[in-house]
Amino acid sequence: MSNQPKILAFAGSSRIASFNKKLVKFAAEQVKKAGGEVRYVDLLDYPLPIFNEDLETQEGLPQKVMEFKRLLREHQGFLISCPEYNGSITPLLKNTIDWASRPELNEKPLSCFKGKVAALLSTSPGGLGGIRGLVHVRAILEGIGVLVIPEQKAIPNAGQAFDESGQLKDEKQAQGVITIAQKLTEVTTKLS
Repeated sequence: MSNQPKILAFAGSSRIASFNKKLVKFAAEQVKKAGGEVRYVDLLDYPLPIFNEDLETQEGLPQKVMEFKRLLREHQGFLISCPEYNGSITPLLKNTIDWASRPELNEKPLSCFKGKVAALLSTSPGGLGGIRGLVHVRAILEGIGVLVIPEQKAIPNAGQAFDESGQLKDEKQAQGVITIAQKLTEVTTKLS
């Protein structure tokens, strides 16, 4: 593809065996099949202190923040699978966004977010699949200049949703994720 979009894929979970990590990896494969270039990262590789403006003033942005921001800037789109904690966004994902939203010296505010495209997914052992948290993630991302595509997918009963190789067992659920991956790739290509 001549205008191949670069998509950064990650999950807002710190669990090593996270269902949301399985889901975003499955979706990332679908983006590749749709013609996108995908890089999966684990937020565990970017450990950050709880956001504190006094810490930022005293010490500057942590090195891991700057590394993650570089990744955000290098990609035109984001594929994010978002666990739901008490009906909302996870502290890990919110803290990561908060730190990444801080400008470096001579950087325009929110430059690693504005004009980017995102697709949201979630899965949960519960019957709603994490759908309530997606509302908050969408509002946060749109508030900092990210175009979040309307299509999203929340997959319930996560413990039974995946086979041993990480593929979704239910064809209808899998097709929903495939459609989102295709849409993310298409919109990101058009806007790049």
